[in-house]
Amino acid sequence: MSGPRVVVVGNGMAGSRVVEELRRRDPARMLGVTIVGAERAPAYNRILLTEVLAGRHSGEELGLVPGGWHDDHGVDLVTGDPVDTLDRAARKVVTASGRVLPYDVLVLATGADAALPDIEGLRTEAGQLLPNAFALRTLDDLRELQRARRHATRAVVLGGGLLGLEVGRGLVASGLETVVVHVGPHLLDRQLDSTAGNVLVRAAAGVGLASRIGRAVTRIVRNADGAVGGVELDDGTCVLADLLVLATGARPQVGLARAAGLRVERGIVVDDTLRSVDDPRVFALGDCAEHDGVVAGLVAPAWEQAAVIAAQLTGADPAARYRGSRVAARLKADGLHVAAMGARDAELPGDDVVVVADTAQGTYRKLVVRDGRIAGATVVGELSTVGVLTQLFTRQARLPGDRVSLLAPGSGTTSTPAASPSLMPAGTTVCSCNGVTKGAIQQAVLGGSRSVAAVARATRATTGCGGCRDVVSGIVDWLAAADPQVEVNA
Repeated sequence: MSGPRVVVVGNGMAGSRVVEELRRRDPARMLGVTIVGAERAPAYNRILLTEVLAGRHSGEELGLVPGGWHDDHGVDLVTGDPVDTLDRAARKVVTASGRVLPYDVLVLATGADAALPDIEGLRTEAGQLLPNAFALRTLDDLRELQRARRHATRAVVLGGGLLGLEVGRGLVASGLETVVVHVGPHLLDRQLDSTAGNVLVRAAAGVGLASRIGRAVTRIVRNADGAVGGVELDDGTCVLADLLVLATGARPQVGLARAAGLRVERGIVVDDTLRSVDDPRVFALGDCAEHDGVVAGLVAPAWEQAAVIAAQLTGADPAARYRGSRVAARLKADGLHVAAMGARDAELPGDDVVVVADTAQGTYRKLVVRDGRIAGATVVGELSTVGVLTQLFTRQARLPGDRVSLLAPGSGTTSTPAASPSLMPAGTTVCSCNGVTKGAIQQAVLGGSRSVAAVARATRATTGCGGCRDVVSGIVDWLAAADPQVEVNA
């Protein structure tokens, strides 16, 4: 192959998507492409690990590309052999096994590791996590947690963010008495204001997930076998547990880049082309990249970045630039319904704020409007309005005069797409991670994709955060009523 050699370091969700985007834009295979992964497992959807823990997905459903895809598309795949050294002068990377991979262009998609707290008693004398203490970042982590769960009765989850709540709900569903300990002022304090956070606390209690808010863990209590026996809090109380899950954030993997002399702050600093500010031959994206002072930490921005990099490298759009993402997050936990768009503190002087709440019924909806467009939105409880809000937010479309109708189902003329697929405009974005519309899903189904899984393969809907699966399933159900060949919920 005579074209430039592209080496992608990291076979996670960002790296795998870069390779897919490259081949989609380069069917003649003018670029030589190699992807290197530290894990032995094929690329998988890390975000859905909690869905497997909760029993809503199987591990086999997590794969990002079908078996044999790399061979079929002329991509060299290296797994289980992490890159140890980056030599920018010689333009090569060297793996742990000594494999040397020359490159013309390097793409760093090294992701992030679990950020583990420094708590007394958390580690053994050898520096390992105490038995029955886990992070949940990889497929191996999930398997170990699943094994330990079978022998546990009580669990503590440290961290009340998205991951912590999804893990906690999954453990409750497994029959474990579970408590979330969160040092912040309320659950999901990065996404929600205090009123919404308090509504969520009550909702969590309603599904059996207890919480200790505003408390820090000062010490891990060990049982007679030297494994986790509980946690001691900063108020002196102790929460007994035989399983501990650490959901205390993530730390970008930047050691390789830093050792190679690239500028690193929180992440590898890149410009609008997603090139390192120090080396135009090196790109970075996803959890390891910092653009305009932001490390996104979500899948949708990483996949937008992948498309920008591929457009430049293949020549499909040399002028492609990344200008940042409009971030929408959704909690995936049975009985806990939360969607948030924009920053929690998006409200500025002069903004219009619309709030529709019934905290006794567990619902809270807030809209922050700036210059006639959504700057931020929060929905806790019933989520039928989220499809419309997400579409308006991501497109930055001007809002109708009756803004209350966007938050209160049935209060105005705005259709609520989750309530009836037939009322949903074809242009409504159903899967915000991949930009898949209701029309694209309908076209896929009518074109022969006769199940939710087939729709996912055809459109990529549901393959990001998974929060749109219920809506996609609803569209498939709706079409099944008119066409009995469509398989429901498969």
